[in-house]
Amino acid sequence: MKTQPRVCVLGSGSWATAIVKILSGNLKKINWWIREEQIADGLRTFGRNPLYLSSVEFHKESIQVITDIQKAVENSDIIILSIPSAFLHDSLSCLEKTSFQGKMICSAVKGIVPQTNQIICEYFESTFGVDFQNFAVIIGPSHAEEIALEKLTYLTAASQNSQFAAILAEMFSCRYVNTTQSDDIYGTEYSAVLKNVYAIAAGISKGLGYGDNFLAVLVSNAMIEIERFIHAVHPIDRNLHQSVYLGDLLVTAYSQFSRNRTFGNMIGSGYSVRSAQLEMRMIAEGYYAVKCLHKINLDYKVEMPIMEAVYNILYENISPFIEFKILSDKMI
Repeated sequence: MKTQPRVCVLGSGSWATAIVKILSGNLKKINWWIREEQIADGLRTFGRNPLYLSSVEFHKESIQVITDIQKAVENSDIIILSIPSAFLHDSLSCLEKTSFQGKMICSAVKGIVPQTNQIICEYFESTFGVDFQNFAVIIGPSHAEEIALEKLTYLTAASQNSQFAAILAEMFSCRYVNTTQSDDIYGTEYSAVLKNVYAIAAGISKGLGYGDNFLAVLVSNAMIEIERFIHAVHPIDRNLHQSVYLGDLLVTAYSQFSRNRTFGNMIGSGYSVRSAQLEMRMIAEGYYAVKCLHKINLDYKVEMPIMEAVYNILYENISPFIEFKILSDKMI
């Protein structure tokens, strides 16, 4: 890039830390909004996030740690969101409706805003008046832990503004990250939300003692549900076998790093929802997403037995054993 924009990352978890690691190799300076003083102090003093991916070391001169979100947004041109969707609305509540005027917004959030039942692009359009031309998504099969280890990763920058997508693709491209571009905001966002729900289902099956044979069928059927739902919500010509869709589902359903799979495994093993949440330090986005998706699907009425089974287990307190016995008879 000839002239580097001022870039800010909002968030302090594993994915935010991984994003800053990628960007710090390509940008001279990154504004980084951190809510927690403990994390901010650790980054300022030692160049490390003491709570997440603490093995990653940052050159302190390459990051500007900011604890005032208004200041962070005001002093940046591109805002990269990496706040869990369950906390996004509250985190941004102190900002004015015009705070993002003239800014380019990139979401790295893989969830739905529960307060409004909207994916992130819709939320920013209705709440802050951000035009879709100023919005993008950075997404794909990627675990923060593997980026920390500099394992080869593939990301997609999706935006209806091809110039913005190109800028992001260049910004995120490095020795261990390959990037591509897309114009499918709705499809990539909803696919990223849905795959977290199906990763919980994969974990539940593992906790219940089902094997790899069943899991393969479960994931295959999950892809069918994703295709049905995305086509109902936003029917355009897209190839759901691409890595940004299918690849993201596979890595989240199978990987040891998947927090949603881990959460589901605990539920299938007998943990209550509350006890599983307390034991996990990180957020399982699929827990919040499945309730939102259930409500959204009341309007679309898409056949989604796996998604409904996860909803019934997490929110209707139906036994995972019973729910998966019924579900197993519906697999094709």
